[in-house]
Amino acid sequence: MDTNVITPEGHAALKEELDTLWRKERPEVTRLVQWAASLGDRSENADYQYNKKRLREIDRRVRFLRNRLDKLRVVEYSPVQEGRAFFGAWIELVDEDDNTLRFRIVGPDEIYGRKDYVSVNAPIVRACLGKVVGDEVVVRTPESEKSWEITDICYQPESR
Repeated sequence: MDTNVITPEGHAALKEELDTLWRKERPEVTRLVQWAASLGDRSENADYQYNKKRLREIDRRVRFLRNRLDKLRVVEYSPVQEGRAFFGAWIELVDEDDNTLRFRIVGPDEIYGRKDYVSVNAPIVRACLGKVVGDEVVVRTPESEKSWEITDICYQPESR
């Protein structure tokens, strides 16, 4: 599967991050670097060194985001997907011990900071793709094998 996929919400979040870095943070840090440089000896100026480092970090992230956004393909919801586990779906699984696991299938760029988002590349997602409610999902790892039953599939944003 193509790992350069992203949900519309994830794409908007990355674009917002890029815009914030480029239009807000970078000008502020640039101004601080110029101010610190005007104070004189840069080799012992902690403000200058810290903000110069921060400016490099911002520039690195901006380059990454611009490159990444160009490669990403936004995957929109289609009514054809309804009832089956595909990209963008919220999946609920229950194991033999009645432990519930609920997550959304998203692209690898969207999982950071969210415990309820799982990358489309994860073994549990691979096992779920194309399945319907009531299907058994078997996830094999090097250490064990675990069975789950799909109890819910929906495409509405966190409606539960």
